Amino acid sequence: ESDTASEISFQFNKHKKTPSTGSHSSDMASVSSVSGSVLSVYSGDFGSVDAQGTVEFALDYDEKNREFQVHVSQCKDLAVVDEKKGRSDPYVKTYLLPDKARMGKRKTSVKKRTVNPIYNEVLRYKIEKMVLLIQKLNLSVWHNDPLGRNSFLGEIEVDLASWDWSNRRLNWYPLKPRSLSAVNGVDHRGVMNLSIKYVPPGSLGKMCPKNPPSGEVHIWVKDVKDLLQLRPSGVDSFVKCYVLPDTSKKSYQKTRVIKRDPNPVFNHTIVYDGFHTEDLKDACVELTVWDHEKLTNHFLGGIRLGLGTGLSYGISVDWMDSTQEEVAFWQEMMSAANEWIEGLLPLRSL
Repeated sequence: ESDTASEISFQFNKHKKTPSTGSHSSDMASVSSVSGSVLSVYSGDFGSVDAQGTVEFALDYDEKNREFQVHVSQCKDLAVVDEKKGRSDPYVKTYLLPDKARMGKRKTSVKKRTVNPIYNEVLRYKIEKMVLLIQKLNLSVWHNDPLGRNSFLGEIEVDLASWDWSNRRLNWYPLKPRSLSAVNGVDHRGVMNLSIKYVPPGSLGKMCPKNPPSGEVHIWVKDVKDLLQLRPSGVDSFVKCYVLPDTSKKSYQKTRVIKRDPNPVFNHTIVYDGFHTEDLKDACVELTVWDHEKLTNHFLGGIRLGLGTGLSYGISVDWMDSTQEEVAFWQEMMSAANEWIEGLLPLRSL
């Protein structure tokens, strides 16, 4: 049913590792990777002002230095955030979408006490032209608050594939409210098709030769649809798996790399043993999808299967953050021992 069956022992400080007899070991080599932590374009937005005004900017690509340049000139007639003082302290920030984490954000200086700020600053990205042409530029204007309670003032999104690169002039563009997808937190990164199963210790009967002495969690990663395309040649993807809170090398498993396919079929099964039934309340299976490159791997999206309580063995942890769909999937597995539970779960930022 799968190309590789990996079996690995589940290990917490409170449990001794139980060896997996007859297990098939996966490639355990360490993988260079960027952080999977992805902040929203709109993180830190505490304001409720309506977007208004315009922004003047120009775009250019420096072929010699392979550099994308955003010349931010000025803004006019921005919304007033502090009405009592008649004050806004605006700055401009940019992202390249869809992968906000890969290139990161750029931002101008803050201009205080003005709704007509003048910047004349250039925001720069080192990026190949062919890669740039499959991106979108998100340019947004914000009020800077000293306590970090920044307020969104407006944005514009530019499809760089259709941009006229002969146009290097400064032009005015109206600032728009946030898009509906951004307001609702929609961040489509693809969908993972998988099945999971829990085999309690001794549940298969004494006569069964494969009856596990400890509990097992089986994870069958079938395929992924609609992955982000970070370059024109396509995406070379693979899936990583950990059972948190164990982040040791022995917990780490991965699939093979599927090249140049936005809809990769992995058909890869992983088995973690050493589980006690009560561990299911405190553990979390983290599956993340990555784009493989020679020097580094880029995070594409992931899921976390658990109860999403925010706690693991009584300790507050940020990775116990499963969505309602992920929690329901895990609960169904817990209540149906020895049965494969099938699911289709959206990938998300972790």
